This record gives sequence, C-alpha cells and structure tokens, in this order.
Amino acid sequence: MEAKQTILVVDDDKSIVELLRDFLENEGLSVKIAHDAKRALVVLEENAIHALILDIMMPGQSGFELCRQIRAESDVPILFLSARSDDIDKIRGLALGGDDYIVKTASPGEIVARVKAVLRRSHSQPKRNVIDYDRLTLDLSTREVLLDGQSVSLTPKEYDLLRLFAEHPKHVFTYEQLLERFWEGVGDKHTVRVQLSRLREKIEPNPNAPQFIKNVWGIGYCFKGE
Repeated sequence: MEAKQTILVVDDDKSIVELLRDFLENEGLSVKIAHDAKRALVVLEENAIHALILDIMMPGQSGFELCRQIRAESDVPILFLSARSDDIDKIRGLALGGDDYIVKTASPGEIVARVKAVLRRSHSQPKRNVIDYDRLTLDLSTREVLLDGQSVSLTPKEYDLLRLFAEHPKHVFTYEQLLERFWEGVGDKHTVRVQLSRLREKIEPNPNAPQFIKNVWGIGYCFKGE
C-alpha cells in the first residue's frame, strides 16, 4: 500500500487548523499541525513532510521568515495562507520560494485542490541532483560548481544565486525579488548588481558578454544557459 503524503499546517488559528485537517484527511492525506514557527521546525525535523500550508501572520516568527529559513535547507512545497489579498504579499511570498498563495476566504475545498495540485507538480518534477548546461555544471548534493570541467570557488550567497537562476532558466527575476530573497529586502539595485558582477567574474567565460546570466534592462536578470 502506498504511504500517505503528509501535510504540515502551520497557523495560530486553531479553528482553521482543525477545519483544514478534517478536509485534508478526508482526501486521504496525513496531517501534522503547528501553531507557530518554532513548533513547525520541530515537526519538519522529525517527520517526512510533503508540503506545508503556512500562515503569514503568526506571533513571533512570521510565515515569510519561516519560509526563508526552510528554503535554506529544503525544497518542500510551501503554500502561503493569508487573510490579505494584497499583490505585494503574494509577490513577496512567491519570491521567497513559495509555490502558491491562497487567501483565507477561499473555500476549504479549493485549498485542498491546490494542495493536491502542488503535490502532483512536486511528484512529477523531482529535483535533479546535477544541473548541466554544457560548459557549466552544478552538483546540488555537494554544492560544487564546474566551468569547463574546472572547479569554481563560490561564496555561499554566490552559489545560492546561481542555483536559483540555473533551476529557473529563462525566468526573469526582478531586482526586488532578489533583494527580498537574498538580502531580506535590505539594499537597492546596486547591491544586486555588485553581487551579480562578482558571480559573473567567476562563471562567465567573458564577463563583459555574459553567456549565462543576462541583464533584462531596467527589470533584473535572466538565466539563459546557452
């Protein structure tokens, strides 16, 4: 018999947690619960979790902060659940690595449907241990980067930036998204440009004519991998 997939619901509103647990379990899913970020991290450490439903506004550490912490260690799917429908919150959540953003006015049935959709995508598109772009190779298990077969020494932030781009070829990341994800929103376009310039010096055969990380004028950057 196939093991049940386990969903972690993180919300300080116990009535919402209980409602979602009932609906998710009715769909054959196993459910773990946590009412704050500290407990959520313990549950993640002790259990095989296949996806999180994560409230944004919680006492202590927010859902955004918890997402950033989880993304430093794991690619587990995260669905934000919020009482706010503001585009800025949605953009921030997705930029931090969220897989979906759901407003609490959505019906429990819709929430369950979106959880199952994220689970299907995650199952059908497993993460590769190695990303290979001919001249440039990333080993996700060892964090090693090779350019033309030669090891490239990157700082942790340079590696994380490169991995983000390499995992999302042709996706345009704005300056604001990169600042939020890697600098917690502190800094400006110059901060991003300096870091990308240093990364290009290490991974581009010709940094003045980038082959991998291209500028999208006035917006941000895009990974071509050509």
